[in-house]
Amino acid sequence: MIEVIVLGSSGSYATPTNPCTGYLVRTPDAAVLLDCGPGTLGPLQQATKLEDITAVILTHCHPDHWLELPILRNVFRYFRCRNNVALYGTAETRAMDHALSAGSRWAADPFNWNVIDETRRVTIRDQVWSFSRTDHPVETLAARIDCAGASVAYTSDTGPAWGVAELGQGIDLVLYDASHLRDCEGRGIPHSSAREAGERAAIADVGRLIVTHLVPGSDPEAHRVEAAVAYGGGVEVALPGNVYVV
Repeated sequence: MIEVIVLGSSGSYATPTNPCTGYLVRTPDAAVLLDCGPGTLGPLQQATKLEDITAVILTHCHPDHWLELPILRNVFRYFRCRNNVALYGTAETRAMDHALSAGSRWAADPFNWNVIDETRRVTIRDQVWSFSRTDHPVETLAARIDCAGASVAYTSDTGPAWGVAELGQGIDLVLYDASHLRDCEGRGIPHSSAREAGERAAIADVGRLIVTHLVPGSDPEAHRVEAAVAYGGGVEVALPGNVYVV
């Protein structure tokens, strides 16, 4: 069983009711924070106790996907004291985090940083994580999580030159970047349209499609319908507080 809780899903910047990107991936033995964009710490505390966070995984260095990390670091340093919390992310993200936290190096870092790329396979208790580099201007890792026969994929940010089939077959549920609609295709935007998300989920024979990272001001229903037509099945839009179980 894998449970995914949406903490925030707004693309590029937060809306008044939706923080930037963040998900809690929970299984019987682990609770992993997958990306932690600005504003996600509040919803995270509604979803779980901070003491129960097993690990953090950051998919890339764009700030809407990780800038709540310094706040979480302060929480673990000074308020809910923890140490050696496993943290996985790209080399670029590690460098940015190192630069941002330079002023407080006198205090022990509660995180144990592990640089990963698309070749890595990470086991976090009962969760097995594998990765694929997506079509995005910076090194960005889509992730697949497997646990006891269930599987979930998260594309992070990606343009149309990558598809979720790169993470293999047998995926039960995918959270797919669908930042814009079909009328914006071909403009060099480094994100997928809802149509592209649906098309590529169908090619990978994904069991369930959730579109996410919609640009603020988008019509969620228009994204859902466009993705559903291309996917050939039901589609949902990721919204804060939504819980998906496979």
